[in-house]
Amino acid sequence: MLENIDLSLAVKNGEYKESMKILEGKLGELQRKAWELKIPIIFVFEGWHASGMGEDINRFILPLDPRGYDFYPMTLDCHKDALKPFLPHFWALTPLRGKIAIFDRSWYSRAIIKHFRKEKYGEKLEKCLEEINCFERQLSDDGYLIIKFFLHISEKEQEDRFKEIKKKGIPLFLDEYEMKNGKENGKELDFINEYNEYLPVVEKVLEKTDMPYAPWTIVEANDRNFATLKIMVTATQAIETYIEQVTRTPGQQTIEYLNVAMSKLPDFNGSVLNKIDLSKTTSPEKYEESKKLYQQKLETFQYELFRKKRSMIILFEGWDAAGKGGDIHRLVEELNPRLYRVVPVGSPNDIEKAHHHLWRFCEGIPKAGHITIFDRSWYGRVLVERVEELCSEGEWKRAYREINEFENILTGTGAIILKFWLHIDKDTQLERFKSRQNDPVKSWKITDEDWRNRDKWEEYKIAVDEMLQKTSTINAPWIVVESNDKSYSRIKILKTVAEVIERELNV
Repeated sequence: MLENIDLSLAVKNGEYKESMKILEGKLGELQRKAWELKIPIIFVFEGWHASGMGEDINRFILPLDPRGYDFYPMTLDCHKDALKPFLPHFWALTPLRGKIAIFDRSWYSRAIIKHFRKEKYGEKLEKCLEEINCFERQLSDDGYLIIKFFLHISEKEQEDRFKEIKKKGIPLFLDEYEMKNGKENGKELDFINEYNEYLPVVEKVLEKTDMPYAPWTIVEANDRNFATLKIMVTATQAIETYIEQVTRTPGQQTIEYLNVAMSKLPDFNGSVLNKIDLSKTTSPEKYEESKKLYQQKLETFQYELFRKKRSMIILFEGWDAAGKGGDIHRLVEELNPRLYRVVPVGSPNDIEKAHHHLWRFCEGIPKAGHITIFDRSWYGRVLVERVEELCSEGEWKRAYREINEFENILTGTGAIILKFWLHIDKDTQLERFKSRQNDPVKSWKITDEDWRNRDKWEEYKIAVDEMLQKTSTINAPWIVVESNDKSYSRIKILKTVAEVIERELNV
């Protein structure tokens, strides 16, 4: 990709100044228009060290209203970040609708630093690039405009600039953590001086991630004026074209996907839920005996997870009044609260609505050795948001694929994912609703929304069936829990979690 780039291209100062006056005004106008239309924009700047990124980014952002963008320079992993998958860190930095995020280096530099020089780096880097493509495609599908620049200079130009930088006494890295760790780790930052060794890696990254929804623009950066103008022209044209696309027809434009499950599932005939035997029960004696046994196991197993640096994510979904709260309480009853957290999930707030639907869950992803329990989860997109028409049909259909990819990223880093659907019949739900309504201690649990949801039981049942079929994967399976009998439900969950940890850790 880089071998045919003409690095002799240059622009004279007079032409540069005249063109910049026009482009600066245009860029500011487009920023305001994107804000009005609630279009989120991501700019990614990558390139060789000493390619002039700092100066070019500064020239680029000067015409922008600083209230409308966020600037993120990439730093090396801190200890806390290193314990987590790296993409959720960047998910959390994606802009809300109408704003701009500018990345001075990004997930690409992090991926190269993380995987290059390590054993089987090619295989790991390849997988990492696939995850990046999923990440960018999901953002694009959700209405984000992604513009990526790679600033390319020749090896000789880089050498000359290093000499100039050294002569002026300018530090290559402005972050003390980077400077300190770069020296200590030796190999961590030596790619700045190994142009030819990293050239094929850079080309591979560019080729594998040059997608229609997030294309790379190679910027010939031997001449700094030319580089700045190319960035400005590309950015203004891309934003202008995108605005024309989204205003050409009414409503939000979405990409239509074939309605195909991403997981390899057997052929399901009819409803998954219709096959569930809800008559299963557990005697009080058996319940107490089993609860004590599995809670003691889990108390021990959580420390094994911590020692082996394996994170665990447990999702609870189910009908209203199916017993999620009670099941979670028994699950954590004997656990060390320092090693787990419970994340209750409700309706998204205005800030969360202004992001991709998976954004709000990234903060809850556990670090290595810890457990996060989600009381409801990202599956709200294909359940309540689908049934209540809080998102478009294209959005919830697209979400099956997005969720599978998101969970695949998490399990690919060693996370253990368990997903429980708590199933009860309609009569049992009605009985529990009335019981709550008549109990002063529990009356707060029943709301008008619960009754409204009950009126749409059949619509929710169709949504649940489709969710179970399309998002139960080998690495992140759904377990349907027969929950008409609360004791049976609690023991099945405790036993399942204990057995999965035992199998995964070989304890």
